[in-house]
Amino acid sequence: MFCNQCEQTAKGVACTKKGVCGKTPEVAALQDLLINTLKGLSLYAREGRKAGVVDEKVNRFTAEALFTTLTNVNFNPERFQEYINNSVKITRDLRDKVKESGGQVDFAEASASLEPAKDLEALIKQGEDMGQPWDQEAPEDIQSLQQAVLFGLKGVAAYAYHAATLGKEKDEIYAFIHEGLSALDSGDYSQEEWLGKVLKCGEINLKTMELLDTGHTDYFGHPVPTEVPLGHKKGKCILVSGHDLEELKEILEETEGKGIYVYTHGEMLPAHGYPELKKHQHFYGHYGTAWQNQRKEFADFPGPIVINTNCIQKPQETYQDHIFTTEVVGWPGAPHLENRDFSQVIDKALSMPGFESDEDKGKVMVGFAHNSVLGVADKVVSAVKNGDIKHFFLVGGCDGSRKERNYYNEFVEKVPEDTLVLTLACGKFRFFNKKLGDIGGIPRLLDMGQCNDAYSAIKVAGALAEAFNCDVNELPLSMVLSWFEQKAVAILLTLLHLGIKDIRLGPTLPAFVSPNVLSVLVDKFDIKPISTPEEDLAVILK
Repeated sequence: MFCNQCEQTAKGVACTKKGVCGKTPEVAALQDLLINTLKGLSLYAREGRKAGVVDEKVNRFTAEALFTTLTNVNFNPERFQEYINNSVKITRDLRDKVKESGGQVDFAEASASLEPAKDLEALIKQGEDMGQPWDQEAPEDIQSLQQAVLFGLKGVAAYAYHAATLGKEKDEIYAFIHEGLSALDSGDYSQEEWLGKVLKCGEINLKTMELLDTGHTDYFGHPVPTEVPLGHKKGKCILVSGHDLEELKEILEETEGKGIYVYTHGEMLPAHGYPELKKHQHFYGHYGTAWQNQRKEFADFPGPIVINTNCIQKPQETYQDHIFTTEVVGWPGAPHLENRDFSQVIDKALSMPGFESDEDKGKVMVGFAHNSVLGVADKVVSAVKNGDIKHFFLVGGCDGSRKERNYYNEFVEKVPEDTLVLTLACGKFRFFNKKLGDIGGIPRLLDMGQCNDAYSAIKVAGALAEAFNCDVNELPLSMVLSWFEQKAVAILLTLLHLGIKDIRLGPTLPAFVSPNVLSVLVDKFDIKPISTPEEDLAVILK
């Protein structure tokens, strides 16, 4: 086993015995094998496009299968066996179509002709023998850039999958996923060429996030500022955790009139700001706070819990008999809901005790996506020109269990009162309930949404730069980001593609970035690790 794709990888190098996330060596081997099959599939998809063969099934399967290999998504060996077998079958079918169209189908790469073992144990051994899905004999810096591309592609695949469920797709995105995966298996590229692919991944991720944003706003309306209760109501309940808003909508519709309150957890908090979701009267509030409390929160919740994307650490330890998984998610022992049939969840909710009484734990504000913020852009610009707002901080990203992540709540607590804090993704749960007040009626803490909503922050930054007739890097704006998994990698690559400089990243830098590659990123983009809140604020505000 060798896994170094997340921020909490063992000893800051790689997990080699068991994943810090709870991933077993067996699952790690199956994930590597699945990616190797996708590399072969991508070779044919790349050549197929040259011959006019573009297959929607191939596109969607590639994104879905790659999504399953993200941190904390799928730990179920049997489901990976299904994905691997499906991948090989789809590859064979695509190869035949490409051949019929006169395209190239003769590849020497092992991934192009991979035959999966028949039983699970042999399949695991096959994955171990093939090893990591990048060129393990290449120089260290080339391997580093290949990993950056692969992990960035995983993030792109996740966003593309979400967008596709809302009917939003672009072949340009799928084409680059196939281009990037096939490049891992063919072609002798220089370090400069691989760096170009890294930045291209960021460019494609920007387009993917824009597509997902369009899907969300077309389907659910633009988020509006909304107060969300953190307590609960007496009665039956369902908790929804993850990122998929469409599933939440279906749950709300199916529970209408059944006397069941629906609560959000984790990255679902911003859902309360969408008009098409908040209109449901039984969509009550948000349950749970920080990452490190998840196990207890899930164990204590008196109703069923629906998990639909990566949002849990060590699922084998958090599993309870009232947890259900959907989409690409899978854990051994947890019922997986096929075809979004939530009848089991509703029956479970009605059979469980629910909350015995009301409890008021205060409220938080959500709904400050780009449409809401740009709607008061004139007030923001005026406040800056008048000197009422001196600086903007984007403090967001992923949460995790390392104690070093306390940096982010301490940072927000220490920012001056004449500054605004924009935040998004689950990293905000370190400080999302802080009462920072307002500046001229503008809240000082603006929740812009999920990690899936990073496009909002980018759009707002661009609009401010246009309003002040300057470059984004010339704005009084500082980005202080936390990262954990591969969607965060994709977002970072997008910021680099946009030429954003002086980003502070933590709590540690990616283990897959070699010293020489890091030197290039520091020289070109002035990326730097976080230090202490006091030291970083002193440098930023000097």
